[in-house]
Amino acid sequence: MADSHLLPKTGYGELLLLILGRRKRFKITGISMLPSLRPGDEILIDPYIYRQQLPQIGDIVVTTHPHQKQLPIVKRIKAINSDGSYFLTGDNSTASTDSRNWGTIELPDIIGKVTSLFA
Repeated sequence: MADSHLLPKTGYGELLLLILGRRKRFKITGISMLPSLRPGDEILIDPYIYRQQLPQIGDIVVTTHPHQKQLPIVKRIKAINSDGSYFLTGDNSTASTDSRNWGTIELPDIIGKVTSLFA
């Protein structure tokens, strides 16, 4: 696993931001982001970051499922299309469902950027 895929563990600053409501906690339930994130892992996300900057390739984000808008999912931004949409994939190349080819989403569909592994 490359260093760019490693998430930092939640530190005091991130905990303070969680307490202040500037971070949200999210639990991983599926295997699509293995080996980066495992089922049962908890992460913190920044739901405000993309008001100040645009998503970048490599960002791990929580977004709405393209076909089930009430279902949040975690994916990695693999490409940014010329129309401003974001191509998402899972990290797990051996998942039984092909989460590697998830498709594109628009910026308003992104719930937040993953900032740390809650540990």
